[in-house]
Amino acid sequence: MRQPILFSLLKGYDLATMRADILSGITVALVALPLSLAIAIASGAPPETGLVTAIVAGFFISLLGGSRVQIGGPTGAFIVVVYGVIAEHGYDGLVLATFMAGIVLLIAGFFRAGRLIAFIPDAVVQGFTIGIALIIATSQLANVLGLTIQDLPADFLHKLPVLWSARADTNLYALAVAVATMVLIVVLRRTAPRWPGLIAAIAVTSGLVALANLPVETLVSRFGALPSTPLPWPKLPELNLAHVLELVPSALIIAFLAGVESLLSAMVADRMTDSQHRPNAELNAQGVANLASALFGGLPATGAIARTATNIKAGGRTPVAGIVHALTILLVMLIAAPMAGYMAMPALAGLLLITAWNMSEPHKWRDYAKARAGDRGLLVLTLVLTVAVDLTVAIGVGVALGLALRLRRRSVSSDWHTPER
Repeated sequence: MRQPILFSLLKGYDLATMRADILSGITVALVALPLSLAIAIASGAPPETGLVTAIVAGFFISLLGGSRVQIGGPTGAFIVVVYGVIAEHGYDGLVLATFMAGIVLLIAGFFRAGRLIAFIPDAVVQGFTIGIALIIATSQLANVLGLTIQDLPADFLHKLPVLWSARADTNLYALAVAVATMVLIVVLRRTAPRWPGLIAAIAVTSGLVALANLPVETLVSRFGALPSTPLPWPKLPELNLAHVLELVPSALIIAFLAGVESLLSAMVADRMTDSQHRPNAELNAQGVANLASALFGGLPATGAIARTATNIKAGGRTPVAGIVHALTILLVMLIAAPMAGYMAMPALAGLLLITAWNMSEPHKWRDYAKARAGDRGLLVLTLVLTVAVDLTVAIGVGVALGLALRLRRRSVSSDWHTPER
């Protein structure tokens, strides 16, 4: 079924459900706000583009999606791809690639491709996710250590020696802010899981930086003041045939990541809420969301597993919570943008280190070690190719080898299990 699930749920909508959705949406917005800024910065994009993406794409993913509680926006899985596209084709190239990816996702939804996720080997998903997490973590080391490195290489293997050679310039204040932020996030998650611990931790450490006038970079000192104006007017990206052909691989990988990440997130939400999502409606929503994000100059977007889980734990019951989350971020952008500029860069980097650690799902490493030899090899190969070569190559090779392994075992249906992500 391709009909948005929101239309089915509104029939029995009542005040109690509305109250729960509003409170949950506000809570998730406070979690999404610093994450959206941090993801945009790590991707090499202006910080406000993360907020634009959370507002525009988050709104359409909830309005048109196939999951009751899915929360959409920019996610860590896109950082590597977005950084590479911007480095090679500029930000206009990224906008065009995102627009093209939206079209690909709409086509996939039209042809009911939502169920095809079952044919993507779990080891491939695990491998490139851990690889992306590793790349994200290393990309934030300069901010964590307070290093001022000009032209830090994007390539993982070239980045490490540059970081090592600059280690003597470590800013101990920046390192202390990053560590304190990470400790606060972990402590607040354990002691007050219903609180918006991310924004609270960053507010505390960034507030100390401002009050003590510590020599630590902030958003405003690096990027200037965040805009406190409404969303920009939508405009079509410049369509040039040669440019379009150059961006086809990037658009396909963005569409692949958006589709896989959103459907995995929807499956996690189904298990947590004992419900059933509509995969083809979800793909359609991802398509519209990425088209809309591109029109407003935003980043690629997909369903965010961590924010979706936060929505469920905060009491969200319907997609209205996701719509409230998007509108709340818009309101904060209009009212409190100057305050957001005081966020310390090491604090945001610490947040992304926590995000990368969670993406790698360390609680599952023991299960990976016990898996079949073929699956272990496929996971490691995908991870190595993601880190050392290219995400596109890693996914292409991983999926091809994974399907070959399935055919060799001749047990496609019995071998598959829903990924616990």
